Amino acid sequence: MATITKRELVIKITDQLGERGIEVTQQVVFDVVQSLIDEITECLAQGDTVVMRNFGAFQVREMKAKIGRNPKNPDKDVPIPARAAVKFKPGKEMKEKVAATLQVIRERDKA
Repeated sequence: MATITKRELVIKITDQLGERGIEVTQQVVFDVVQSLIDEITECLAQGDTVVMRNFGAFQVREMKAKIGRNPKNPDKDVPIPARAAVKFKPGKEMKEKVAATLQVIRERDKA
């Protein structure tokens, strides 16, 4: 399994659109992808939930304050303050597609 960067996504999308006869530059696709990311981030920063059908939902959740341990000095308590964290809940279609990759992951791990 490879790590896909934003740049690689832009190239893939540009190529797919070109195959459909929609000619756009990589810069235009990059601007659209970046605008999408910026808008999702802004909505989450305002406490909104972002839902994309068949893909999933991004939500901001409160992580409560807790006491942790310092691995270098386990006897000492370290307070971890409350914070806001983004949680992602995958949609039905994404869950189904990802569930089908289990065999691929197992084969890769054997190699």
